[in-house]
Amino acid sequence: MSAVSTRPTAPGPASAPAASPSAASGDCAARDTAAPAPAASHATATATDTAPSVSVSARRDAEATRAAIQKAARYLLARHAHNEVTLKAIADRAGVSPPLILKYFGNKDALVARVMSFDTDADALLDAPLAELGRHMVRHVLLSQRERGADPLLRIAFAPLHGEHGDVLRVNFRTQVVERLAGRLAGPDAGLRAELAVATLVGLGVMYGVARGVHVREGAIEDMVDRYAPGVQTHLTP
Repeated sequence: MSAVSTRPTAPGPASAPAASPSAASGDCAARDTAAPAPAASHATATATDTAPSVSVSARRDAEATRAAIQKAARYLLARHAHNEVTLKAIADRAGVSPPLILKYFGNKDALVARVMSFDTDADALLDAPLAELGRHMVRHVLLSQRERGADPLLRIAFAPLHGEHGDVLRVNFRTQVVERLAGRLAGPDAGLRAELAVATLVGLGVMYGVARGVHVREGAIEDMVDRYAPGVQTHLTP
Protein backbone atom coordinates (compact mmCIF):
# COMPACT_ATOMS: atom_id res chain seq x y z
CA MET A 1 0.00 0.00 0.00
CA SER A 2 1.43 3.38 -0.96
CA ALA A 3 1.73 6.10 1.69
CA VAL A 4 -0.78 8.84 1.61
CA SER A 5 0.95 12.24 1.48
CA THR A 6 -0.04 14.66 4.24
CA ARG A 7 1.66 17.71 2.60
CA PRO A 8 -0.92 20.42 2.00
CA THR A 9 -1.49 21.21 -1.60
CA ALA A 10 -1.90 24.78 -2.90
CA PRO A 11 -5.47 25.42 -3.82
CA GLY A 12 -6.04 25.80 -7.54
CA PRO A 13 -8.14 28.51 -9.08
CA ALA A 14 -11.70 28.23 -7.97
CA SER A 15 -13.96 27.20 -10.73
CA ALA A 16 -17.14 29.20 -11.07
CA PRO A 17 -20.18 27.13 -10.41
CA ALA A 18 -22.30 26.56 -13.45
CA ALA A 19 -25.17 28.93 -13.59
CA SER A 20 -28.48 27.28 -13.18
CA PRO A 21 -31.24 28.15 -15.62
CA SER A 22 -33.04 30.03 -12.88
CA ALA A 23 -29.93 32.07 -12.02
CA ALA A 24 -29.34 32.90 -15.68
CA SER A 25 -32.92 33.96 -15.93
CA GLY A 26 -32.39 36.14 -12.85
CA ASP A 27 -29.34 37.77 -14.47
CA CYS A 28 -31.35 38.59 -17.57
CA ALA A 29 -34.10 39.99 -15.43
CA ALA A 30 -31.58 42.14 -13.53
CA ARG A 31 -30.14 43.43 -16.79
CA ASP A 32 -33.61 44.11 -18.14
CA THR A 33 -34.47 45.94 -14.93
CA ALA A 34 -31.27 48.01 -15.01
CA ALA A 35 -31.77 49.10 -18.60
CA PRO A 36 -34.18 52.00 -17.87
CA ALA A 37 -31.52 53.76 -15.71
CA PRO A 38 -30.83 56.36 -18.40
CA ALA A 39 -34.47 57.46 -18.09
CA ALA A 40 -33.77 58.55 -14.52
CA SER A 41 -30.85 60.57 -15.81
CA HIS A 42 -33.14 62.08 -18.42
CA ALA A 43 -35.69 62.94 -15.74
CA THR A 44 -32.99 64.65 -13.72
CA ALA A 45 -31.85 66.62 -16.73
CA THR A 46 -35.43 67.64 -17.44
CA ALA A 47 -35.88 68.85 -13.88
CA THR A 48 -32.65 70.79 -14.15
CA ASP A 49 -33.70 72.26 -17.47
CA THR A 50 -36.92 73.60 -15.95
CA ALA A 51 -35.24 75.09 -12.88
CA PRO A 52 -34.34 78.45 -14.51
CA SER A 53 -37.97 79.14 -15.41
CA VAL A 54 -38.97 78.60 -11.78
CA SER A 55 -36.22 81.01 -10.73
CA VAL A 56 -37.35 83.61 -13.27
CA SER A 57 -40.93 83.27 -12.08
CA ALA A 58 -39.87 83.71 -8.46
CA ARG A 59 -37.82 86.78 -9.40
CA ARG A 60 -40.80 88.30 -11.21
CA ASP A 61 -43.01 87.64 -8.19
CA ALA A 62 -40.44 89.33 -5.94
CA GLU A 63 -40.25 92.35 -8.23
CA ALA A 64 -44.05 92.62 -8.31
CA THR A 65 -44.17 92.43 -4.51
CA ARG A 66 -41.51 95.14 -4.15
CA ALA A 67 -43.43 97.37 -6.56
CA ALA A 68 -46.70 96.82 -4.67
CA ILE A 69 -45.04 97.71 -1.35
CA GLN A 70 -43.48 100.88 -2.76
CA LYS A 71 -46.76 101.90 -4.41
CA ALA A 72 -48.60 101.44 -1.09
CA ALA A 73 -45.97 103.45 0.77
CA ARG A 74 -46.16 106.26 -1.79
CA TYR A 75 -49.95 106.37 -1.51
CA LEU A 76 -49.88 106.63 2.27
CA LEU A 77 -46.99 109.07 2.44
CA ALA A 78 -48.83 111.35 0.04
CA ARG A 79 -51.70 111.56 2.50
CA HIS A 80 -50.19 111.24 5.97
CA ALA A 81 -47.16 112.51 7.85
CA HIS A 82 -44.17 110.16 7.96
CA ASN A 83 -44.62 109.33 11.65
CA GLU A 84 -48.29 108.42 11.11
CA VAL A 85 -47.56 105.77 8.47
CA THR A 86 -46.92 102.35 10.01
CA LEU A 87 -45.47 99.22 8.49
CA LYS A 88 -48.78 97.49 9.14
CA ALA A 89 -50.69 100.15 7.23
CA ILE A 90 -48.30 99.80 4.29
CA ALA A 91 -48.52 96.00 4.45
CA ASP A 92 -52.32 96.04 4.57
CA ARG A 93 -52.55 98.30 1.55
CA ALA A 94 -50.00 96.24 -0.40
CA GLY A 95 -51.67 92.94 0.55
CA VAL A 96 -48.56 91.53 2.23
CA SER A 97 -47.34 90.90 5.77
CA PRO A 98 -45.13 93.36 7.71
CA PRO A 99 -42.31 90.76 7.95
CA LEU A 100 -42.24 90.60 4.15
CA ILE A 101 -41.60 94.35 4.02
CA LEU A 102 -38.69 93.86 6.41
CA LYS A 103 -37.37 91.04 4.23
CA TYR A 104 -37.29 93.23 1.12
CA PHE A 105 -36.37 96.62 2.59
CA GLY A 106 -34.89 96.02 6.04
CA ASN A 107 -36.92 98.62 7.94
CA LYS A 108 -39.42 101.43 7.47
CA ASP A 109 -36.79 104.15 7.08
CA ALA A 110 -35.08 102.21 4.28
CA LEU A 111 -38.41 101.82 2.50
CA VAL A 112 -39.20 105.52 2.94
CA ALA A 113 -35.76 106.43 1.59
CA ARG A 114 -36.47 104.31 -1.50
CA VAL A 115 -39.86 105.94 -1.98
CA MET A 116 -38.35 109.40 -1.57
CA SER A 117 -35.77 108.76 -4.28
CA PHE A 118 -36.59 109.95 -7.80
CA ASP A 119 -33.70 108.16 -9.51
CA THR A 120 -35.68 105.37 -11.17
CA ASP A 121 -38.56 107.69 -12.06
CA ALA A 122 -36.15 110.18 -13.62
CA ASP A 123 -34.59 107.41 -15.71
CA ALA A 124 -37.96 106.71 -17.33
CA LEU A 125 -39.13 110.32 -17.45
CA LEU A 126 -36.04 111.59 -19.28
CA ASP A 127 -35.61 108.61 -21.60
CA ALA A 128 -36.01 110.37 -24.96
CA PRO A 129 -34.01 112.62 -27.31
CA LEU A 130 -34.22 116.29 -26.37
CA ALA A 131 -36.23 117.20 -29.47
CA GLU A 132 -38.95 114.72 -28.45
CA LEU A 133 -38.60 114.99 -24.69
CA GLY A 134 -41.62 117.24 -24.08
CA ARG A 135 -44.02 114.78 -25.70
CA HIS A 136 -42.36 111.86 -23.99
CA MET A 137 -42.57 113.38 -20.51
CA VAL A 138 -46.22 114.40 -20.85
CA ARG A 139 -47.15 110.95 -22.16
CA HIS A 140 -45.18 109.30 -19.37
CA VAL A 141 -46.98 111.28 -16.65
CA LEU A 142 -50.41 110.52 -18.10
CA LEU A 143 -49.73 106.82 -18.66
CA SER A 144 -48.22 106.43 -15.20
CA GLN A 145 -51.36 107.88 -13.66
CA ARG A 146 -53.81 105.97 -15.83
CA GLU A 147 -52.14 102.57 -15.98
CA ARG A 148 -50.33 102.35 -12.64
CA GLY A 149 -52.14 104.87 -10.45
CA ALA A 150 -48.79 106.49 -9.67
CA ASP A 151 -47.16 109.73 -10.74
CA PRO A 152 -43.37 109.95 -11.17
CA LEU A 153 -43.17 113.46 -9.68
CA LEU A 154 -46.29 114.27 -7.69
CA ARG A 155 -45.03 113.17 -4.27
CA ILE A 156 -42.89 116.31 -4.13
CA ALA A 157 -46.14 118.22 -3.52
CA PHE A 158 -46.50 116.48 -0.16
CA ALA A 159 -43.03 117.30 1.17
CA PRO A 160 -44.46 119.67 3.84
CA LEU A 161 -46.13 116.68 5.51
CA HIS A 162 -42.88 114.96 6.35
CA GLY A 163 -40.74 117.33 8.39
CA GLU A 164 -37.05 116.58 7.95
CA HIS A 165 -37.95 113.74 5.59
CA GLY A 166 -39.57 116.41 3.44
CA ASP A 167 -36.19 118.12 3.19
CA VAL A 168 -34.73 114.86 1.88
CA LEU A 169 -37.53 114.66 -0.65
CA ARG A 170 -36.81 118.22 -1.85
CA VAL A 171 -33.07 117.59 -2.22
CA ASN A 172 -33.70 114.38 -4.16
CA PHE A 173 -36.20 116.11 -6.42
CA ARG A 174 -33.84 118.96 -7.17
CA THR A 175 -30.75 116.86 -7.81
CA GLN A 176 -32.27 113.77 -9.40
CA VAL A 177 -34.90 115.43 -11.60
CA VAL A 178 -34.47 119.18 -12.09
CA GLU A 179 -30.67 119.42 -12.20
CA ARG A 180 -30.43 116.27 -14.27
CA LEU A 181 -32.80 117.78 -16.83
CA ALA A 182 -30.97 121.13 -16.73
CA GLY A 183 -27.74 119.30 -17.55
CA ARG A 184 -29.23 118.26 -20.88
CA LEU A 185 -30.35 121.74 -21.94
CA ALA A 186 -28.30 124.00 -24.16
CA GLY A 187 -28.43 127.77 -24.11
CA PRO A 188 -29.00 130.33 -21.35
CA ASP A 189 -31.02 129.91 -18.16
CA ALA A 190 -30.95 126.10 -18.30
CA GLY A 191 -31.77 125.79 -14.60
CA LEU A 192 -34.78 128.11 -14.82
CA ARG A 193 -36.08 126.41 -17.95
CA ALA A 194 -35.74 122.97 -16.34
CA GLU A 195 -37.71 124.13 -13.28
CA LEU A 196 -40.46 125.58 -15.46
CA ALA A 197 -40.71 122.42 -17.56
CA VAL A 198 -40.89 120.21 -14.48
CA ALA A 199 -43.42 122.56 -12.85
CA THR A 200 -45.63 122.17 -15.90
CA LEU A 201 -45.50 118.39 -15.50
CA VAL A 202 -46.24 118.55 -11.77
CA GLY A 203 -49.27 120.71 -12.54
CA LEU A 204 -50.54 118.07 -14.93
CA GLY A 205 -50.07 115.44 -12.25
CA VAL A 206 -51.99 117.55 -9.72
CA MET A 207 -54.92 117.95 -12.09
CA TYR A 208 -55.01 114.22 -12.82
CA GLY A 209 -54.20 112.71 -9.43
CA VAL A 210 -55.25 115.29 -6.82
CA ALA A 211 -57.95 117.46 -8.39
CA ARG A 212 -59.06 114.39 -10.38
CA GLY A 213 -60.14 116.46 -13.34
CA VAL A 214 -62.87 114.60 -15.20
CA HIS A 215 -61.83 115.58 -18.71
CA VAL A 216 -58.13 114.91 -18.13
CA ARG A 217 -58.88 111.51 -16.63
CA GLU A 218 -61.15 110.52 -19.50
CA GLY A 219 -59.38 112.19 -22.43
CA ALA A 220 -57.43 110.38 -25.12
CA ILE A 221 -53.76 110.30 -24.15
CA GLU A 222 -52.36 111.33 -27.52
CA ASP A 223 -54.83 114.19 -27.86
CA MET A 224 -53.68 115.57 -24.52
CA VAL A 225 -50.04 115.07 -25.49
CA ASP A 226 -50.67 117.08 -28.66
CA ARG A 227 -52.17 119.93 -26.66
CA TYR A 228 -49.88 119.97 -23.61
CA ALA A 229 -46.45 118.91 -24.80
CA PRO A 230 -45.62 122.03 -26.88
CA GLY A 231 -45.75 124.13 -23.70
CA VAL A 232 -43.25 121.82 -22.03
CA GLN A 233 -41.02 121.62 -25.10
CA THR A 234 -40.83 125.44 -25.28
CA HIS A 235 -38.72 125.40 -22.11
CA LEU A 236 -36.47 122.62 -23.40
CA THR A 237 -35.60 123.91 -26.86
CA PRO A 238 -36.43 127.64 -27.00
